[in-house]
Amino acid sequence: MKKNEESNLNKFINEIEDSYTKKYTKTEFTIYIVLRILVIAVMIRQIFTANWNNVFLCVLTLFLFLLPTIIQRSLNVTLPNTLEIIILLFIFSAEILGEINNFYGLFKHWDTILHTINGFLCAAIGFSLIDLLNRTERFHITLSPLFVALVAFCFSMTIGVLWEFFEFGVDKILRMDMQKDEIVSSISSVSLDPDNHNKPIVINNIRSTAIYSVDNQGNTLVTTIPNGYLDLGLNDTMIDLLVNFIGASVFSILGLLYIKDRDEYKFVEHFLPILRKKKHTENDN
Repeated sequence: MKKNEESNLNKFINEIEDSYTKKYTKTEFTIYIVLRILVIAVMIRQIFTANWNNVFLCVLTLFLFLLPTIIQRSLNVTLPNTLEIIILLFIFSAEILGEINNFYGLFKHWDTILHTINGFLCAAIGFSLIDLLNRTERFHITLSPLFVALVAFCFSMTIGVLWEFFEFGVDKILRMDMQKDEIVSSISSVSLDPDNHNKPIVINNIRSTAIYSVDNQGNTLVTTIPNGYLDLGLNDTMIDLLVNFIGASVFSILGLLYIKDRDEYKFVEHFLPILRKKKHTENDN
């Protein structure tokens, strides 16, 4: 009985070591530490300014930083250092730089860059899932490289669409603005056709838009939107999906080439989770 308890304890220790022990270069380890220090520093500053919403975002970011470790433990895989660093930088760029420091507003294409990277990473994850199954002896079918690349592409696009659903739901229910609105100078709509003949009416060179609303006391309020018309998230959603498409397409093509020649395109492995082999213990014999 005592021997079995020691064996189970050794097995548990081996699992912990496999999940957390990883060879990092000095640069990679520095990145991990610096990112966490920066998030904690930002959180302390937000506490002093009593901005509790941003404090929550900092706590959420620290939790999201644990996702690579959680994924590795729960799925018994090893994330390449390159992939793990990109994931951490992506989280930091979206939450700390994007939301708290308003990089979304300061840099016009910040959101576009992040959605492109997201499309690339999701395609890599989808590709690795199918490729691992394809190379497992338990399965008696071999999928063609083109089909594996297609599944990776579809997986990435599905994640992108689900995220846009999430943004839309948050904006509608919580009255947020995750689907960033945009000022446009021209519109085309059949709703403006006075004859109701389904003919699109085009309005160009819009200089300003006036919105009339009524407050709780019945007073009329006028909100003026300068330099055009306020597009309510449609352009943002479509651009996000378009760049997700680009990112997914790029990796799917790389994945296709990698399957056909794993030696020549070996660099693709820097973005692919690797299935970790289980250690044999005394109970396995």
